[in-house]
Amino acid sequence: MNRSIFLSIATFLLMTVAVYGQTSEKLVSSKSNIKFFSTTPAEDIEANNTASVSTINIESGEVVFSVPMQGFEFEKSLMQKHYNSDKFLDTKTHPKAKLKATILNLDQVNFSEDGSYSADVEGELTIKDVTKPIREKGTITVKGNQIALNSIFNITLADFQITFAKGKPSSNIAKKLEITVEAEYEQN
Repeated sequence: MNRSIFLSIATFLLMTVAVYGQTSEKLVSSKSNIKFFSTTPAEDIEANNTASVSTINIESGEVVFSVPMQGFEFEKSLMQKHYNSDKFLDTKTHPKAKLKATILNLDQVNFSEDGSYSADVEGELTIKDVTKPIREKGTITVKGNQIALNSIFNITLADFQITFAKGKPSSNIAKKLEITVEAEYEQN
């Protein structure tokens, strides 16, 4: 009787390892850069964030980015102060932005063959606790076991309730920002 219990437990453990020990189809970014850029007659504003985390599920096409908002670095400290303030992005109250989307044309992207593939992405972008639908294009480049995702798109700040009501900063901020996304992933 003890032997049958032992065999049952051993079989259960082997099945568990076989099911959960398989290689994940989820790629995790090892390096990313989210950049935003705006231009106005007063000045250009650019900030970079290399602290975001991203995953791509190569079976379902799900793409997720989590971006710590205080991770954006500016050339001028005053720009950073205005950006993080409760009058603009209020990054203490709203510490992260998130993109959760799906690659619509996943059947046209071959993650196991070197090449450059156009990717149509649709999902939701959340900034400052405001979620809006998003549909953009990007490029997925496969080279060996390295995968890179790149995209450039625009967002309208007012869509995410990001505004300065009055004062000098309101005239120095463009109504739309150009967002550049660059992320690198590794396959096992």
